[in-house]
Amino acid sequence: MHKLALVLGTVILSTSISSYAASEVKVRGELTQGALLIGEAPAGSQVTLNGEKLSQTADGEFVFGFGRDAKLQHKLVVVTATGERIEKVLQLTPREYQIDRVEGVPQETVTPDPEQVARAKKDAEQVWLARQQHSTRDDFLTPVIAPAHGRISGVYGSQRYFNGEPRRPHYGQDIAAPVGAAVVAPWPGKVVLAVPDMFYSGGTLIIEHGYGVTTTYLHLSHILVKVGERVEQGDDIAEVGATGRATGPHLDWRVNWGQERLDPALLPSLYQPSTSTH
Repeated sequence: MHKLALVLGTVILSTSISSYAASEVKVRGELTQGALLIGEAPAGSQVTLNGEKLSQTADGEFVFGFGRDAKLQHKLVVVTATGERIEKVLQLTPREYQIDRVEGVPQETVTPDPEQVARAKKDAEQVWLARQQHSTRDDFLTPVIAPAHGRISGVYGSQRYFNGEPRRPHYGQDIAAPVGAAVVAPWPGKVVLAVPDMFYSGGTLIIEHGYGVTTTYLHLSHILVKVGERVEQGDDIAEVGATGRATGPHLDWRVNWGQERLDPALLPSLYQPSTSTH
């Protein structure tokens, strides 16, 4: 078992929100695009974000996230079991993203043929289904560790150009490491996808951590766990590779809340103390 030091990126102090009545409502994390956030409200409350219900743990926590290009204002509403209503507008800070230019990618992966497109579509369907998992485990409450050692070689949100052609933004964090280097579980969780060879992402693994939170690991040379298996934080789950569309060995790891693609580098801010005012 490996216990790795945190190498996720710059830590930004947690942001809190205020309650308008006697009950406290707190939010941990950074209020910005790409962030995963953890909220706290009296247990048994009805919690909604922009009108969509958020489930609470037995202790009253709830989790949500904002994608790369999320709008900057959102409405959080908590109605307690006693009927007290607490409303807050969450104001996000916008982000700027870097442009990455990657040369030397095989042309057949830059402009895939129809058969490859069909294969990639099937891969995407498997990933989408895996991210529909929504258990009541609360593994994401455990302070996160990094899944691999190495230099951060790619960041969330960057717009990539392959061989001069623009592609979708990058939605993960790349950690440069040699083929065969250990990949460990950053949180406890349950394996919901393990595929050795997807067209774009090569060896692909997804772990579910509860309430819609999942992590994904791409370009793996070897997967050490199976679907349905429970993993503990720090367990070996895979080995770094250069499979799929990759110009060199590295781990591309990602975090999602449902289908919202979030920034792994912001995860440390979740575990700073949260405060509230009355």
